[in-house]
Amino acid sequence: MGQLLLFIVVALVVAAIVFGVTVMLSGGDSGLTPVEPDGTAVPLPTDRPLGEDDLAGTRFDTVFRGYRMAQVDQALERAAYDIGYKGELISVLEAEVVALREGRTADADALRRAREAAIAPVATPPAKEAPLIDLAVPPPPPDDVPGADAKESEPAEPR
Repeated sequence: MGQLLLFIVVALVVAAIVFGVTVMLSGGDSGLTPVEPDGTAVPLPTDRPLGEDDLAGTRFDTVFRGYRMAQVDQALERAAYDIGYKGELISVLEAEVVALREGRTADADALRRAREAAIAPVATPPAKEAPLIDLAVPPPPPDDVPGADAKESEPAEPR
């Protein structure tokens, strides 16, 4: 029993020495790669149809047990919507081709106009920016305060 214990201790010492020499010769242990800080999510674009690069470049914030579920759910809903939209667009294009092959140009023109209207970007008005409030200057009194009009309409008395 004593020889077995001595053999195990010698094997561990030899392994530690070999590991130490290997680390010294290889330049050390780089350790774990640093984790990106939270808040580096890259969401899917909302202003255009999705592409392959959009899905490949999507990143989610990490939490204790994985990714933020709300971000993943939002990305999956967006991808599902885009896939459904493209599927409907393909079926309209196929119907347009069938109508053209059968010589129904009026139906094909109606399908083309509907397809072009669905693809056309929607012009959104620019968002109005909220005015900046200077906290050093007190706001003027509201007009509905009783007595505010009386002070303004009375002439100032000279002193």
